[in-house]
Amino acid sequence: MTTQQDETAPAAAPVKPAGFGDPAGLGLAAFALTTFVAMSIDAGWFHSDLAPTVLGLALFYGGVGQVIAGVWEFANRNTFGAVAFTSYGLFWMAFWYLNVATKLGSDAAQGIGLFALVWGIFTLYMTIAAFRTTLSTLGVFVFLTLTFFALAIANFTGASAWVTITGYLGVITAILAWYGSFAAVTNFTFKRVVIPVFPLAK
Repeated sequence: MTTQQDETAPAAAPVKPAGFGDPAGLGLAAFALTTFVAMSIDAGWFHSDLAPTVLGLALFYGGVGQVIAGVWEFANRNTFGAVAFTSYGLFWMAFWYLNVATKLGSDAAQGIGLFALVWGIFTLYMTIAAFRTTLSTLGVFVFLTLTFFALAIANFTGASAWVTITGYLGVITAILAWYGSFAAVTNFTFKRVVIPVFPLAK
């Protein structure tokens, strides 16, 4: 037995940390499902009395689920995904808070209009960044931008037609996000591109 290290022995290979999976499947699914429920009511497909149905989804799935995906993206060093998922997760939490814990009074419509407007501005500049991602992702951001601005107009003007327009734009946004989630999960599972997302030129 020796007490000194054999300098001729090869050094042990460093242990690599466990890799992180792609959280886009979770983030997009959480966003899509919550958005679809909320926007299908605005589109007039279901009675407005069902609106509270979205609150639990907004807090837990659309909210907590996306924040988890966003933090995961930070770990993966994906700034775009991290900012997007974390922000929209917190959006849904704020939506829940507005509906449960606040009383906007007679200016409620104006307050919600302002809320939608600033989120539309944020989504617009995220859309510009999305031109360097995939066509699938870009489609989500284009329609989400339109949805937020339509929602702002609906609340600022009080025109019911704009509420319906908002609903349909939001449903399209949700379907596009579901497509992205479906692609992320399916392509990973099959280990090849089954559902294309159409990467954009960089």
